[in-house]
Amino acid sequence: MSARAGLPAAVAVLGAGSWGTTFAKVVADAHPELEVRLWARRAEVAEEINTSHLNSKYLKDIVLPENLGASADVAKVLAGADLVVLAVPAQTLRPQLAGWKPLLGDTAVVVSLMKGLERGTDARMSEVIKEELGLPDERVAVISGPNLAMEIARKEPTASVVACTDREVAQWIANTCTARYFRPYTNTDVVGVEIGGIVKNVIALCVGICDGKHMGDNTKASVITRGLAETTRLTLALGGEVETMAGLAGLGDLVATCSSPLSRNHTAGRLLGEGLSLDEVNLRMTQTAEGIKSGRAVLDLANHMGVEMPITESVVAVLEGEISVEDLAPRLLTRELKSEGEQDQ
Repeated sequence: MSARAGLPAAVAVLGAGSWGTTFAKVVADAHPELEVRLWARRAEVAEEINTSHLNSKYLKDIVLPENLGASADVAKVLAGADLVVLAVPAQTLRPQLAGWKPLLGDTAVVVSLMKGLERGTDARMSEVIKEELGLPDERVAVISGPNLAMEIARKEPTASVVACTDREVAQWIANTCTARYFRPYTNTDVVGVEIGGIVKNVIALCVGICDGKHMGDNTKASVITRGLAETTRLTLALGGEVETMAGLAGLGDLVATCSSPLSRNHTAGRLLGEGLSLDEVNLRMTQTAEGIKSGRAVLDLANHMGVEMPITESVVAVLEGEISVEDLAPRLLTRELKSEGEQDQ
């Protein structure tokens, strides 16, 4: 693909949850002259954004920019957009793409904000996008990193990563979403950036359970550190790069998601640790905790690749009712004694 110059003609963001709305706000704040359109599944959400410049369900009283409009009509949102950003729950993506494909521009670049693996196929979201839309690698990108939506919506300084196999396309996307408070770096390691964003959700569930059980900082630091080791092993097995795991999409995202009360996955884990059932947790949550949905897919992928992931395995056992939250901590410690740097396999 030849280098892209300037800004997109229009940017479409599909998915009006907290992160989708926040990312649309970032682009609109960065370029007031740019038309940014947000697709909302519910018409009343689009109406509130257009009339009050609010998305109160997800971003409370955060005022949205004037050049950010919304619609429940996906065809209107996609019309003429040469940068299309997807921010829907991972498990709903594939069926929705089939309906969106005829509406996509011939040269549009598609960006995934989603941090999940598809259950049943263990496919990363970029792989689902390429399969369903028939796009080449250089027209698919991912954005990941420590992206707690409410902090970014409040314009608190944040760095992130734009990954695409074509470095010039990654830079074009980065230029489009560089705001005073949002600094994207570029990377060509799509695998590593995605896996970092996926597995950290499962590790955050574990840290949340530890919080719910009133375990100490030593415990949580141990889980985060060994969780990064698990993530790194899977990344390398899939062809990703170890350097990515030491960066924003690896360590940065893991620390933010495991330590912040704004993290949906940490919150879900804490509720489990406090004794709620999985059904009760899902009823309590207003948005998807991707770790709950993707945990089994992560473990299946790890097993397929011959990578041992004991924390992920234990979290999935809790989610599937095989062990209780009380059994989680002892299970994490009953490992064969070995060198810290030695593979768990």
